Amino acid sequence: MKLQIINGPNLNLLGIREPEVYGFSSFEDYLQKLIQRFPGVEFHYFQSNVEGEIINKIHETGFSFDGIILNAGAYTHTSIAIYDAIKGVATPVIEVHISNVHARETFRSHSQIAGACKGVIAGFGLDSYRLAVEAMMSR
Repeated sequence: MKLQIINGPNLNLLGIREPEVYGFSSFEDYLQKLIQRFPGVEFHYFQSNVEGEIINKIHETGFSFDGIILNAGAYTHTSIAIYDAIKGVATPVIEVHISNVHARETFRSHSQIAGACKGVIAGFGLDSYRLAVEAMMSR
């Protein structure tokens, strides 16, 4: 199985930014744990603070990978363009969030992209990604 993980804006600051919300681990450190836990999965990782680059990565991998795990960060709540990119590709996408976005500021409770995704996982810390991998593997 070949999975693309895409992280959006400010997720390059994991482990530094608001650790009480996002934890103390960088995503690169957590990715090593995923690789060890799922040796049969080929993981590809991409992070960008730029909406267009995220869309380009969805297009690039959206016909040749088995799944995309997407944490679009704040673009989750604003980007119809990312929604359209997800709708335009064949690869299933699971939306993930580290925090429980529904227990935070009101604007975070609405996702513009959820309707284009196969599912949404939120609130389990970095383990939201592990749960998304398991969901991809079970389909």
